[in-house]
Amino acid sequence: MNHQELAALLAEPTTPVMQAALRALPPKTLETLATAAGRAAEQGWRQVVADRVRAFAAEQPPDAPQAVAAYFTTTERRTGSGMSVGWNPFIAALASTEEMPDLRHSKTTARMVPVGEAARTEEEFADPRLAEALQQLAALDPPAHADVLRVHLPTSRVTRVKS
Repeated sequence: MNHQELAALLAEPTTPVMQAALRALPPKTLETLATAAGRAAEQGWRQVVADRVRAFAAEQPPDAPQAVAAYFTTTERRTGSGMSVGWNPFIAALASTEEMPDLRHSKTTARMVPVGEAARTEEEFADPRLAEALQQLAALDPPAHADVLRVHLPTSRVTRVKS
């Protein structure tokens, strides 16, 4: 069996064959597999973010400077279990250099959105695949308030930095 055949089986872990195979594994191996799957999922969501940002950058006017990096800031979300910090589904800045721009609220334009309208605003203006990927990344590796997500377009590298 090659890696593509194995990937096809793993893509459907609820099939009887896969469930039987997983039940036959010792607990330590299952833990290792879960850790590896979590890392792979995080990398997959990072790639979705990079792809969606690259598509957004490609839609910019041709006379605009070529984007090298995009930055996302955090946002607080009200959930059933209280407040949580996640990634804002809107690009805070597209930069044409490797240097991180000043993302402080005093230096960037921000508009308050009433709590009841936040979800509607995301539905109407955010890229749904990008928003989903950012939510999944925040669930897998929750950001802190001062964190910034950097998407380096030439390398597709998505990293978290402090602002």
